[in-house]
Parts: sequence; structure tokens; C-alpha cells
Amino acid sequence: MAVRLRLMRMGKKKQPTYRVVAADARSPRDGRFIEIVGTYNPRSEPSVINIDSARAVHWLRHGAQPSDRVKKLLEVTGAWADFTSGKTPEAIAAAKAAQAEEAADTTNSTGASA
Repeated sequence: MAVRLRLMRMGKKKQPTYRVVAADARSPRDGRFIEIVGTYNPRSEPSVINIDSARAVHWLRHGAQPSDRVKKLLEVTGAWADFTSGKTPEAIAAAKAAQAEEAADTTNSTGASA
């Protein structure tokens, strides 16, 4: 089965939002998918991109081919750099958790001193 990372259109008429999904290449654009990897909202200013880097790298490591637009989104979020550098999805998830913990610590320390 050929897997592609691609966009799946959501939202109302003339108000699109997209899901970044891993799907069989033969399935239709808005049809069956394997997993939701992230979201993309081009209408907000600036556009909002939420991609789970660990899951995106997992699918890329297992041979999934990104569409042109999804490849650009992965480059913007840094997931493509993680994939090309050879980081494992577990290392990416651990780094993300450490970063969130560090952010929580700085928030708690600034709140206590104020």
C-alpha cells in the first residue's frame, strides 16, 4: 500500500480548513485515511499550522510520500528537518516534552515572583 501525507479539506463553503492526513494514495481526497497527523488553517492571519512532528516523521520513515504542499508545511514546522537529520520519533517526542516542561517551569517561576 502506497501511503501519502496530504491535505484533506474540511470546513464550510469558501471557508476551508485542512487536516494533514496519512492516507492510501488510491483513496479520494476527502475519503478514507489512516491517521490525522495535523491541521492547517490558511484563513487566519498568520496561518495556523499544527503538525505532530513525531507522527509525521514516523510516516516518512515508513515510506510515506508527502504532497508538495504538505512538504512545505513540514519544512515550516521543522518536521522535515527532523526527518532529514535522522532523529527518531521517540527523540522528537522527548524533546517536545522537555520543552513543554521547561516552559511550565518558567511560567511558574515568573508567576511566583510577581
